[in-house]
Amino acid sequence: MYFAALLARTEDGWEASDTELDDVETLSDLADLAREASPDEDTVLVLIEQEDAWFGVVRVDGEDDPRIYVSDAAAARRSAYGELLLTDELLGREPGADDGPDLDSLDLDGTEDGESEDEEEETGAAAGAGAVPHSPVGDSAILDDLGISEKELRALDADDALNTIAEALGASEVLETVR
Repeated sequence: MYFAALLARTEDGWEASDTELDDVETLSDLADLAREASPDEDTVLVLIEQEDAWFGVVRVDGEDDPRIYVSDAAAARRSAYGELLLTDELLGREPGADDGPDLDSLDLDGTEDGESEDEEEETGAAAGAGAVPHSPVGDSAILDDLGISEKELRALDADDALNTIAEALGASEVLETVR
């Protein structure tokens, strides 16, 4: 079960709206959706959670590139919405690099069945280099100027993170209206 909401900061405080992410295919689409929620180019937060597994915050300030924080990259990787957020840049990879071995560099001389254990360990280590960590990734200072420190953000549990964030922002009532 997923929940996604937009929180847009206005002159009068925070405004919340629930959002459907079914038509969102890229991070760019998500940023455009956030920008539509605030015609004055104010700060917009996209809050996403999957029950007790992970949560993510995407911050869009005007035309700036979106800033992203994901509480558990490996858990998010197993969901369609999490996949949107886990960009190569966020995971510290070269853009466009794929996780698998380079087939052109493999030595396929017909002796693959007789590989030694040392060769298998090297192959396993190389495959592990593309693994996604079971830890937070992204900009943990994403909410610093809004009253939530890096340490506080990293300490949040996925099951109540969005409510805690909304409460710290003074937006818990407006978030609750869209839940």
